[in-house]
Amino acid sequence: LASDCLLFGGLISTYLIYKNRPGTIPGLAGSPVKISSLFNIPFTSMTSFILLMSSLTMVLAVSAAQARDIKKAKTWLMVTALLGATFVGGQVFEFTEFYRNGMSLRTNVSSSIFYVATGLHGLHVTVGIIWLLSLWGMAMQGKFSQKDSEAVEVSGLYWHFVDVVWIVIFAVVYLIP
Repeated sequence: LASDCLLFGGLISTYLIYKNRPGTIPGLAGSPVKISSLFNIPFTSMTSFILLMSSLTMVLAVSAAQARDIKKAKTWLMVTALLGATFVGGQVFEFTEFYRNGMSLRTNVSSSIFYVATGLHGLHVTVGIIWLLSLWGMAMQGKFSQKDSEAVEVSGLYWHFVDVVWIVIFAVVYLIP
């Protein structure tokens, strides 16, 4: 988590340095357009809320695993994974819309760092989903011990970390002009 803090700290700092660099987005009549004008804040707010709700379901999964309630732990692990997948799906949709509007990885420095920072975050969420699904699979096979409840707790720390990182990215990239 410490190395990821450094990674995302560097990416967010780089975005702040380059976010107002000039550049045009082809397909919009060649006029200079700020990338932020393409953002759909209500949509991204909804997907952000979904990701934040997954932190609640992760807390419930950890609590159930610690109480050795495997049935509830399985349920909450799956719900958390599905909420995470919904967030990633929303991010893919958003990236597709940006690309259709002429914003690509190579449009300008600002768009490049936007895609790298948000894309790496999406990759981290995807890794978390795979982790949660593997824990769920172990629980489904009856291979769940006290040691595995600690694994659920560690995965919960990771999951909360990616949620906190998204709060910072969302605030810095989408909300602060």
